[in-house]
Amino acid sequence: MGEKASNRRRLRRLPWLLAALALLTGGAAAGLYLGGCNDAGLQTVTVESGDVERVITALGSLKPKHYVDVGTQVTGQLKKVHVAVGDRVERGQLIAEIDPAVYQSRVQSGQATLDKLRAQLALREAELTLARQRLERNRQLLAAKAISRDTVEENEAALKIAQAQIQSLRAEIKAAEAALDSDITNLGYTKIYAPITGTVVSESAVEGQTVNASQSAPVIVQIADLETMTVWAQVAEADVIRIKPGMPAYFTTLGMPERRWHGEVRQVLPAPEIVNDVVLYNVLIDVDNGEQLLMSSMTVQVFFVLAEARGVPLVPLNALQPSGRDNEYLAQVLTPQGPQPRRVTVGLTNRAMAEVVSGLAPGDRLLIGPPAQPAAADRAGPRRAMTARL
Repeated sequence: MGEKASNRRRLRRLPWLLAALALLTGGAAAGLYLGGCNDAGLQTVTVESGDVERVITALGSLKPKHYVDVGTQVTGQLKKVHVAVGDRVERGQLIAEIDPAVYQSRVQSGQATLDKLRAQLALREAELTLARQRLERNRQLLAAKAISRDTVEENEAALKIAQAQIQSLRAEIKAAEAALDSDITNLGYTKIYAPITGTVVSESAVEGQTVNASQSAPVIVQIADLETMTVWAQVAEADVIRIKPGMPAYFTTLGMPERRWHGEVRQVLPAPEIVNDVVLYNVLIDVDNGEQLLMSSMTVQVFFVLAEARGVPLVPLNALQPSGRDNEYLAQVLTPQGPQPRRVTVGLTNRAMAEVVSGLAPGDRLLIGPPAQPAAADRAGPRRAMTARL
């Protein structure tokens, strides 16, 4: 009986022992899992040498630094265009011609009018000579009392009339010469020459088109010197006060974002542009385009360099914690004994990186985030998978 009672007591204790064993086993397993997760969940970064710069960014577009809208100064039909878009032209090269027939007729008419006036002048000068001789002879006769005084006075009046007529003709000749010069000039304008050496980038008129120069000079083609391009960067009013002529800058294009073109600020235009109620100022940067890779109207992203440091130890800002002192931070440095706090002095910073002045060296590993939570990770995994499947 005693042995059976003892067995019954052991059976009654068995569930409690199993429960206790389960709790102990589960607790140990949970402790091991959490410890592994802490080790695996550490996010670290290594201090490396590199370059850091503080910049102002802006968007802009490209334009040729030197370009000319080549137009006509006379009205008429465009008879011939000798160039096409993309052609390279030299200064003084014939670009286009306006029908010269009307202006040739004006020149011929003006020349004939001038010849007629000059012939009339020659006639009046001969008459003046005759009137002067007649007056001199009649004065001698008057002295001999061979003629009356009235005759001499008539001769004097005729001489003055002849002189006035000559003066009038000379004035008409000057006016005719000026008109002829103008007609000859307009005739010369019917041939349009390139004012600069460059490339034809656009053509605004076609052969056979009538161009009217009575109000403004119609544009035939645009010629641009593509050897030097200018970036027109639009900078916000909050940033423009920090940009000065001579400041270094670089930009990238949409087609080649990996390449940088470098230049200097040439000018900050004082007059703003207001785009959607935003005040923007144009900043000009000249850049050499000897490779002819840059084209007019390309969109560019511009970086104005306020400060820079080259070949210095760098650390991400999210690996640093403020210490309450200027330019001094706290970093968690990973060591064989675990993360250790260390004071770090920084120099130049931007929005992402900081230059290390002291406290860290290249190769140091820093803790940049808290350990991940395994339970949350386990719960998030199925949800992410389910979302992906949906």
